[in-house]
Amino acid sequence: MIDTYTSEVIVPHLVDSVYFLSEKVGAVNLGACVMNESALDFSKRYGPTALVTGASDGIGAAMLAELAARGLNLVLAARRADRLEAHATSLRSDHGVEVLVVPVDLGTNEGPDNLVAATRGQDIGLYVACAGFGTAGRFMDNCASDELNMIDVNCHALTAVLHPLARQMAARGRGGIILMSSIVAFQGVANSANYAATKAYVQTLAEGLAAELASSGVDVLASAPGPVNTGFATRADMQMGSAASPETVAKATLRALGKTVTTRPGGQSKLLGYGLAMLPRSFRSRIMGQIMQGMTKHRDANKEKTTA
Repeated sequence: MIDTYTSEVIVPHLVDSVYFLSEKVGAVNLGACVMNESALDFSKRYGPTALVTGASDGIGAAMLAELAARGLNLVLAARRADRLEAHATSLRSDHGVEVLVVPVDLGTNEGPDNLVAATRGQDIGLYVACAGFGTAGRFMDNCASDELNMIDVNCHALTAVLHPLARQMAARGRGGIILMSSIVAFQGVANSANYAATKAYVQTLAEGLAAELASSGVDVLASAPGPVNTGFATRADMQMGSAASPETVAKATLRALGKTVTTRPGGQSKLLGYGLAMLPRSFRSRIMGQIMQGMTKHRDANKEKTTA
């Protein structure tokens, strides 16, 4: 239990400190380093083809050029066919790689099966699961269908596509799997309760699979960024301060593949992750909940204006 002094004095000071420090380091890439793996080695280990879901924008789109520069052919999966085709045209022109576009809604019952069918026969050596979305605010105030659809996309679809690919990679004796976790995956988070729960599933799935597939030559990585400057915040109706760029997250994530099981790309993710790691889980939950409350406080203000 958290006593009154801790709840009313210590935790607010910790939250203020996290806000202050995150603003200071938000524009700094603490994980910046020179990429030292050769494109040829990367392609040999994870090629010839990478499947990227959520490829139309955000982190998924940022992954595309990085992977094409390493010589991998690509399968692009997302809902918006026009954006996928535009990416495909640029990738073919700039990098000379083969690109297959698969427009698909992974939030539907048939979406995951359609994607698996469309990629059957492709020699996929790398699965980058970037498809996903989040909700914010109190769970009971959100639309139930949105909460359930988030579980479908973030958990069900990811697993349905992953299962046959994991078997395929294990049989060939090499490959890579990148699952997008989050800084909220390591504790319950008020005002993002269901989203945090979906990312906890992704995080623990990655950790377990990493152990299961290690002897098969398949590398599994959970990438747990903090706030990222994508369309995520707009869809979740959140207001973020400083945030990492999708390009920063993509570069850092690919550098970490094969070197660790969990990576925290971006300055804020490192600050929050390592800074809070030694605190009891209940403290972390309280602090992250207050941070999320700060990102959604404009909702309450809007409600007050509406009811005034």
